[in-house]
Amino acid sequence: MASRRELVTIAGASALERQRVTHLPVLVLHVHSSCNCRCVMCDIWKTKESRTFRPADLEPHLESIRRLGVCWVIFSGGEPLLNQELPLLCSILRRENIRLTLLTTGLLLEKHAAHVAESFDDAFVSLDGPEVLHNAIRRIDVAFALIQSGINAVRKIRPAFRITARTTVQKANHRHLRETVAAAKLLDLDGISFLAADLTSEAFNRPEAWSAERQAEVALSPDEVGALEAEINSLIRENAADIDSGYIAESADKLRRIARHFRAHLGLERNQSPQCNAPWTSTVIEADGAVRPCFFHRAVGNIRQTSLEEVINGGDALAFRSALDIPNNPTCNRCVCSLNYRS
Repeated sequence: MASRRELVTIAGASALERQRVTHLPVLVLHVHSSCNCRCVMCDIWKTKESRTFRPADLEPHLESIRRLGVCWVIFSGGEPLLNQELPLLCSILRRENIRLTLLTTGLLLEKHAAHVAESFDDAFVSLDGPEVLHNAIRRIDVAFALIQSGINAVRKIRPAFRITARTTVQKANHRHLRETVAAAKLLDLDGISFLAADLTSEAFNRPEAWSAERQAEVALSPDEVGALEAEINSLIRENAADIDSGYIAESADKLRRIARHFRAHLGLERNQSPQCNAPWTSTVIEADGAVRPCFFHRAVGNIRQTSLEEVINGGDALAFRSALDIPNNPTCNRCVCSLNYRS
């Protein structure tokens, strides 16, 4: 008869085995570590070492991608269009019949319009407000105009190509959400989504978590949270049709959750984790090969040392998923970008 200690060991091994991932539909690739904007709410552009994800980094893992059933690859960064080998990366994945999405600042859309129209299924462009505000936040005088000319260039080649906006809500634009929706329509974008600025994690090339002083540059004061709540309520009231149609991606409740994120940061209410299954349905691969369960949790391995499948179901990854208590995990509590994937 097995001893109590042996039974505990067996039970623990069984619990880990239940965390094995056999289907991983979503893969996020950070294909370039640098960015061509200098946004106040982001530190990616400050990185001194430029790293690129190359076809030679991808090809050894195609069998893992097939076995895991990856059906959607999202190209992120930094700025993916800075990667000169991006067309070849897309071509490799196209042969696998995988949906390809581009996350971009939009500054290089016109230059790469033919490639974007041919290689991608859809794209998200960063939009921080109406023209003057967007340019100020991006610290690029012609950023808005470049997005506009880029969209026009892509649509000239492929008129039905879907391009939507993604807006990061923070101190500089929290009073201008309705104007940002109007700007998205002016650009002839197909929709817009909003998320709160990440204030506390070490994601997105931050060598360490932000200091309180740095957080204050992006976070909201109590009065500003009140202004954001009023702006969100006006947005919900005045743009109800856009919410109902899905032009604004978030429901009214999810929009209000953005304000609650900033309230919680001030200690005015409890942080609350969103519904999320990202560590079981997706993974993030950074330009140096590091594999993260999501944008915000620590890496669990590196594809330059072993296969993607072995990283996803390696000891570190299994232990992480087994121990992850999303409702009570401090990182999950402060999450601004959850994924609750349903196939």
